[in-house]
Amino acid sequence: MDFTFTEEQQAAVEAAKAVFAGVAPDSVPSPALTPRAVAEEFDRALWAKLAGSDLLSLVLSEQHGGPGLDAIALCLVLREAGRVLARVPLLEHCATAMAVQAHGSPELAGALLREAGQGSVVLTVAAHGRSGHDPAELAVTARRDGAEWVLEGVQTSVAWGHNADWIAVPAHTGEGESVLALVPRPAEGLSLAEQYSTSGERLAEVTLDGVRVPAAHLIEAPGAWDHLRQLLATGTCALALGLGEGVLTMTSQYTGKREQFGFPVATFQAVAVQAADRYIDLRAMEVTLWQAAWRLDASTGGAGGPLPSAGDVAVAKIWASEGVRRVVQTAQHLHGGFGADTDYPLHRYHAWAKQLELQLGPAAVHEEALGDLLAAHPLA
Repeated sequence: MDFTFTEEQQAAVEAAKAVFAGVAPDSVPSPALTPRAVAEEFDRALWAKLAGSDLLSLVLSEQHGGPGLDAIALCLVLREAGRVLARVPLLEHCATAMAVQAHGSPELAGALLREAGQGSVVLTVAAHGRSGHDPAELAVTARRDGAEWVLEGVQTSVAWGHNADWIAVPAHTGEGESVLALVPRPAEGLSLAEQYSTSGERLAEVTLDGVRVPAAHLIEAPGAWDHLRQLLATGTCALALGLGEGVLTMTSQYTGKREQFGFPVATFQAVAVQAADRYIDLRAMEVTLWQAAWRLDASTGGAGGPLPSAGDVAVAKIWASEGVRRVVQTAQHLHGGFGADTDYPLHRYHAWAKQLELQLGPAAVHEEALGDLLAAHPLA
């Protein structure tokens, strides 16, 4: 079997590295020193560079102005974004665009996708429900009223909700069906309240009070929201991997220069063993990430497996949520007091790692979900 990336995927990585090369993780105030959001906006200059490099249209088909690449290519780019703590809605934007392209009406796709690929329209998604723990689709109800749908409910912690032009809102019909509504931010009946992430980013609590959505802006395809939710989780794992790799590189450079007893601390066995353990964590995060991304792409093409793709995503989430925490904790330990210095970027990576861990959820929950899948789908 050939596990190498395609030429197109490798080209996307090179383009991403070029765009993110000049990004400084400390370009905004420290979240440790800022009681509110570190900035009102995401990095619009970086967003323009991503659009200019055709990275925002990466997953769009030629019909909508893109090369038609897959979830693996998106995760490769997200990995590079995680290395530098890129403050852009790249994951939410591209994942929502993929959902609209795969399941949306021609009217909706025509209205959003080409401009989304150019970066002039920004998409995000409400993926955390009302509490952050319950399924997001249960937080909002959708009922049909003639040629429109009416949305009622609350979604919390919506990333970039104050800055996006459209918000994808999962909802339930009351008949056991999940739907996905695309709502313009200035829609009548939609209000936003400010929230703040652990990493200091501005989030939104979105309240929908009788928001009306045309039928063409609502996706009813079975499995559309579930696939988008899995894609968001897999993309978050990619961000965690990139962040962890950036932190381990930073730790390697620091311990290689820091001396004790006349020797670099990196040469001490206790330091080397801890760094090696974190390297193993990152490699496990990587292999489970690519397995999950491949299964998501394969499932859209009709290819199956012994377990649904949700099983592979659960394994990736188990490793990412625990692995990224272990990597930053070890980095803090090996840096000593220097790691907590707010003039040094490591504390920013720690805050972002905690936010990603919270988004992914505890490993025990994913282990239980994986156990349920194994029980429901015997492998023998």
